[in-house]
Amino acid sequence: MATKKSAGTTKNGRDSNPRYLGVKLYAGEKTKIGSIIVRQEGLNTLAGKNTALGRDYTIYATKEGVVSFSTKRKIGFNNKTKVKNIVNVK
Repeated sequence: MATKKSAGTTKNGRDSNPRYLGVKLYAGEKTKIGSIIVRQEGLNTLAGKNTALGRDYTIYATKEGVVSFSTKRKIGFNNKTKVKNIVNVK
């Protein structure tokens, strides 16, 4: 029985693909129906007018128009105020 594995094998030779998160369309850019605006992990940016939230928190456009970003103060369950970004399509 060999005491060493043969050449070419490794235990940690796997690597997953990147998730490509981030803002895909910036403020002032035109969008079509169904275009992805933001890919995010968790609810960092909220969906506003003429946008919708996907199952994996992706924000996409539901109407054609121009992308705009704004902010809004939200109160959490612990009564702390957070400033959240909101994506709108006008």
